[in-house]
Amino acid sequence: MRIYCVDAFTDKPFAGAPAAVVALSVEKPDGWMQALAMEMNLSETAFVLPRNAGGYGLRWFTPTTEVDLCGHATLAAAHVLWCRGEISGRSIVFHTRSGELTASKTGDSVELDFPRIDPELARAPDGLLVALGVENPVGTVRAGPDYLVEVESETVVAGLCPDIAKLAAINMRGCIVTARGAESDFVSRFFAPPVGIDEDPVTGSAHCALGPYWSAKLGKSEFYARQLSLRGGSLRLRLAGGRVILIGRAVIVWEGKITV
Repeated sequence: MRIYCVDAFTDKPFAGAPAAVVALSVEKPDGWMQALAMEMNLSETAFVLPRNAGGYGLRWFTPTTEVDLCGHATLAAAHVLWCRGEISGRSIVFHTRSGELTASKTGDSVELDFPRIDPELARAPDGLLVALGVENPVGTVRAGPDYLVEVESETVVAGLCPDIAKLAAINMRGCIVTARGAESDFVSRFFAPPVGIDEDPVTGSAHCALGPYWSAKLGKSEFYARQLSLRGGSLRLRLAGGRVILIGRAVIVWEGKITV
């Protein structure tokens, strides 16, 4: 089996969100996949398996658990399949725990067709704002498995130093913190210690909620977004009915062979 490390939502190595992509030829036990994801210790490890009926099965694991949806590892998996020469067409269908997801190649970028997550008004759970170090949020909503907290500026988002141990004790997948951007439509950071990710470098699935959230505020349906993690990354997105189209690039940093 070949394994690849791919930096996603970036056009240069050592930036964006790194994901491991494992090209399977046969199904492997869940425990084996989880153990390999822990061994890789990246925010996501993707496992891709061709299906006889067409398309590819795709599963995503953090170091501690399997997740229902992941943007950057899907982008990484699609990029690997095109670079390996396994796909001659311009689109790939992935069969996942979130249904069918389509990746389409457009020039040097990949477009991901993902489900839209419409935020719902909700108060922040006890301890969340204290753990984030946010005193006066602009607003708080529930965004699928996550909470989304808007703060007053990009400077506040960039300067956050949350208490990871306190965040890990809150009943959620993760927390998105966002604000209007200085050179982009909006910026964000994403913290998910409950699923083994202190801070995710670039989070495609979070933008499935960020797109609808900022559409209601800005009155538009296409965005340029930046995620202000230490590595940093960017993507474009547009709303398309009940879907969100995420657009980004990826770079293979290294590849190897799994011997166990």
